[in-house]
Amino acid sequence: MGFDLAAQLVRLGIVSTSDHTSVVSINLFVALLCACIVIGHLLEEHKWANESITALIIGLCTGVVILLTTKGKSSHILVFSEDLFFIYLLPPIIFNAGFQVKKKQFFRNFMTITLFGAVGTLISFFTISFGAIWLVNKMDIGSLDIGDILALGAIFSATDSVCTLQVLNQDETPFLYSVVFGEGVVNDATSVVLFNALQNFDLVHLDASVFFKFGINFVYLFLTSTFLGVFVGLLSAYIIKKLYFGRHSTDREVAIMILMAYLSYMLAELLDLSGILTVFFSGIVMSHYTWHNVTESSRITTKHAFATLSFISETFLFLYVGMDALDIEKWKLASDSPSNSIGVSAILLSLVLVGRAAFVFPLSFLSNLTKKNPNEKINFRKQIIIWWAGLMRGAVSIALAYNKFASSGHTQLRENAIMITSTITVVLFSTMVFGMMTKPLIRLLLPKSPNNSSEPSSPKSFITHPLLVSGTGSDIENPILRPSSIRMLLSKPHHTVHHYWRKFDDAVMRPMFGGRGFVPYVPGSPTEDRSLHGNESEEE
Repeated sequence: MGFDLAAQLVRLGIVSTSDHTSVVSINLFVALLCACIVIGHLLEEHKWANESITALIIGLCTGVVILLTTKGKSSHILVFSEDLFFIYLLPPIIFNAGFQVKKKQFFRNFMTITLFGAVGTLISFFTISFGAIWLVNKMDIGSLDIGDILALGAIFSATDSVCTLQVLNQDETPFLYSVVFGEGVVNDATSVVLFNALQNFDLVHLDASVFFKFGINFVYLFLTSTFLGVFVGLLSAYIIKKLYFGRHSTDREVAIMILMAYLSYMLAELLDLSGILTVFFSGIVMSHYTWHNVTESSRITTKHAFATLSFISETFLFLYVGMDALDIEKWKLASDSPSNSIGVSAILLSLVLVGRAAFVFPLSFLSNLTKKNPNEKINFRKQIIIWWAGLMRGAVSIALAYNKFASSGHTQLRENAIMITSTITVVLFSTMVFGMMTKPLIRLLLPKSPNNSSEPSSPKSFITHPLLVSGTGSDIENPILRPSSIRMLLSKPHHTVHHYWRKFDDAVMRPMFGGRGFVPYVPGSPTEDRSLHGNESEEE
């Protein structure tokens, strides 16, 4: 019926053929998204599968069907667009991660996260780049210059933080989740900054001044992107606290939160900063201040809205990557030398493994040297999991590969086609094989103790548990081990950075920007009982 109506509209000239094709494509894609959600739900308890792998497999199967239907002309419904990925799909995923993250765990491990995410990515970048130089010299790939080779280092240094969200559980393994995902966000930002910086520097005449400028530029981008995210988050908290939209309309509160969250990312892109870092820290700040300044109904709405947008974007990404993996145009160009294509993919995958190991184990050793408490050290089993969980490559790598080796999703050069098909092969293999084995590996290396309760992660935990009584889902934390005696506590007072931050936060930041315990109260407003905000001992 729908197709008959669309055909009549085309025949009458009301809708053009291209519009009709777009409508059909969107219908099919939305139906596939629904199928991914339903099948992912049915496989939720399966120890090998997760929703990202499910979407990837459905995308591959759909690509095969489309190839057979179009007689080998095309494998996907929509044409890949970097703008679609970087501007529309990535921001809600990264923002929700910052909005939901357990802040105490994240900032307690902030130095380790920064060490792995920034320094580790640089080590991985140089390891993969040097390996790629050998690869180009030994194999008949084509004419790749130094810029292309270094771009490969940046492309394959970008881990898949999206898949990490679905493989790890921040309730069951809070430390591993905070380190691996936090490192993944910083890693993605670092890889994108590296990739963009390589396009702007003269790579023909490399000297000490180029490396120095590169380092200064990297630190500048990291700090200014973080500052912009914090600034936009605080601005949203201040506006909502002062104007208190909830007195008249909770819709305005929700709208201003969503729009300002997106504004932080777009401002970063406008200023040539790292939108990933900006929107991530904007999410953390908005969950700490802004979320507590809105009414109860707005809190429920924003929690579900951010989680839903992130979930749909994640599913969309993996579904499309699965379909795009069978793009016949690029495989035909690379098929002249299939042995070369397979060899390049295998070597690049090996470089990913070596590049990851080159920084995880040495930096874990250095991190352990700075920690006096044995419980805070990263033991060898955790190091294995951190190494393994970061091996997955995803949509960021594919988007960067398209940016470098294709134009509007198409390429006519054999060497570029080999690079794109090799990237797709590495992404598929790492996501499906490494992703499927991560959960069993965690259960093998870190078996659950009988006392541990495994609670589902957000957003489901937000629905099934009364989290609103004590704050956001990100404010729930596992109990901290207490000293064995009061004498030990008195003899060694524990004044950490978090302790001094809490004092500054309570004295300066919350009175100005709001937050738990500082929610504006207006008689007759639709806010909940003020007693819900009195308990600040749980705040992170």
